[in-house]
Amino acid sequence: MQDLLARPVLPHAGKVWLIGAGPGAIDLITVRGAALLGQAEVVLHDALVTSEILGLCSQAHLVSVGKRSGQRSTAQTVINQQLIACARRFERVVRLKGGDPMLFGRADEELRALESADIRYEIVPGITTAFAAAAAICQPLTKRGVARNVAFFTSTTAKGETDEAALPSCDTLIQYMGGHEAISTAKRLLAVGKSPDTPVIAIENVSRTNQKVMRMTLIHMAQGLPDCSGPVLVMIGEALRARIKDS
Repeated sequence: MQDLLARPVLPHAGKVWLIGAGPGAIDLITVRGAALLGQAEVVLHDALVTSEILGLCSQAHLVSVGKRSGQRSTAQTVINQQLIACARRFERVVRLKGGDPMLFGRADEELRALESADIRYEIVPGITTAFAAAAAICQPLTKRGVARNVAFFTSTTAKGETDEAALPSCDTLIQYMGGHEAISTAKRLLAVGKSPDTPVIAIENVSRTNQKVMRMTLIHMAQGLPDCSGPVLVMIGEALRARIKDS
């Protein structure tokens, strides 16, 4: 990063693209996102962006600003500063995020920083992990007569925010970054009356070659998930009950 900051400041700041890399598989990034990566001069990317996706921008300077639950990561204020600094020295800067940049991607803070610095930006959506997960297991998140609403949530909270605010009441619940919080989530749902045999599907490394699907019930989830080294999405609700095939 220091080498990049040694470049002279442009007469007019460049532009920043916030791009969703999708859930991980290289062919699940959007055509627009892939094209812009191929034109980028600098790419600031998250830890969960795969090496295959980064191969689409081999011409660019790559800056890892890894943010991963439970591990040391770059402070958000530093990422904001790096974005602004790069935009003042390069014409085409990409902030590359796993999934979709507008869902649990801290986009609000970055957009506010860019707006305060009067730097132009554009947002390119990506396939969020929940949709890729539903496709991977061939089960819709909604189902007529069973589930008509879906909630995405995370137990990662801001300083001073209570956990209770992150546990919605909905037919289908999708917990992002849910591996470490599985036991707590299950116990809290059971405590408010959720049925112990409610279906649960936890998926590690959604859409990747090492994807792992774990089916269980809520009462089993309360005992914890198997050890996982990759990101885990937890899906809870009757819509996820395995279909009975016709004989």
